[in-house]
Amino acid sequence: MSKDISNIDLINLATEVTQSKQIGDCQVGQVGCALVTDKGTVFRGVCLDTGSGLGFCAERTAISQMITDKEYKIKKIVAVWNDNPDKDLYVLPPCGVCRHYMFMLSEDALDIDVVLGSEKTVKLKELYPESDWPHKEEALNKKG
Repeated sequence: MSKDISNIDLINLATEVTQSKQIGDCQVGQVGCALVTDKGTVFRGVCLDTGSGLGFCAERTAISQMITDKEYKIKKIVAVWNDNPDKDLYVLPPCGVCRHYMFMLSEDALDIDVVLGSEKTVKLKELYPESDWPHKEEALNKKG
């Protein structure tokens, strides 16, 4: 797979893994993710939506697969929601937890291209603007 995969191709790869299914009280597979690494490898995952809060977003599933395969640098990522083939497809921005997961677990994370549409891509740093630790000179002086 090419390292320069188009937004549409990545969206289609994410859409292919969506398969909304109810398992007991859990809904799984209604969100799909596809990411491409700096080596051109594509990893995909689906969400696991549990009522207890122990679920897992599609992005984190795909990133975990990437790390399991000993790759550590995401070039581009997309998540899509399509819980019914008769409904419209939506491209989703990553939630705050997924943004932080990418930041912590991908090399050069702030430069990840996050796909927000067929023609729209932003860098993770645009969605995660306050990512630097404060400098010592920025500390508030407290006397007391």
